[in-house]
Amino acid sequence: MRGWLEEVATGDAVEVVLGDVADSDSLDSAMRDCDVVFHLAALIGIPYSYVAPAQYVRSNVIGTLNVLQAARRSPVARVVHTSTSEVYGTAQYTPMDERHPLAAQSPYAATKTGADQLATAFFRTYGTPVTIVRPFNTYGPRQSTRAIVPTIITQALAGASIGLGNLDTARDLTFVLDTVKGFILAAEADDAVGKTINIGSGREVTIRELAELICSIVGRPCEIEVMAERIRPTGSEVRRLVADSTLARTSLGWRPERTLEEGLKGTIEWFQSRGHVPRVGRYAV
Repeated sequence: MRGWLEEVATGDAVEVVLGDVADSDSLDSAMRDCDVVFHLAALIGIPYSYVAPAQYVRSNVIGTLNVLQAARRSPVARVVHTSTSEVYGTAQYTPMDERHPLAAQSPYAATKTGADQLATAFFRTYGTPVTIVRPFNTYGPRQSTRAIVPTIITQALAGASIGLGNLDTARDLTFVLDTVKGFILAAEADDAVGKTINIGSGREVTIRELAELICSIVGRPCEIEVMAERIRPTGSEVRRLVADSTLARTSLGWRPERTLEEGLKGTIEWFQSRGHVPRVGRYAV
């Protein structure tokens, strides 16, 4: 299934290759003669990792190993590996720079930590030209309603009460176009090889504050309902994430161009333009 790739201009501009990151033969074929590889393939839903951890190991750890091995067999100028702020766990200090300890609190985060360590090891052992980009929470148009921002937006647009989990956790949200800019700069900067680089706004917002902000933009009262099925296991809940992106500024010249309010407004307008509200009232891991 191509998903959103169906909306991408094809032909000479984009070649769509069907394959599986866990299949090394697929990667050898897809990466042949490539200059830069953006490795974004992963299973990402945290709740689903509680019930299917082996699938996360297969996709996120073995898949990353296969990407790195293929990069050695067909030398590329750069592999940009996608990390996640979840590898840090709950903030031990803020803002969180790249020296913050790694403390995975979910099977998903554990597999991404393993993938990051593989990428670093391949750079140190084989000289594989890897840059690790560590985005904090990215949001924007086309995002799955499993993620928090579209979860709130779609419920707000439907006029329903907004069913959420823990309201006091805090996140650092970055609009998707700003995150994409960070990835491109990471692929181009010679100074970024061998480094792990945070991409985040440096602004934290609680889930309650986020819901209230979205409701304000939509123009409706914010009636929040805490749903037991959305509450994560106590030890797995990352309480606070907020980025220190100093290295991104100094190494890449990156900084976010959109405020949270601007990004949310654009995202809400996109969902409104779709003319329907998916999955409202249903929770899927």
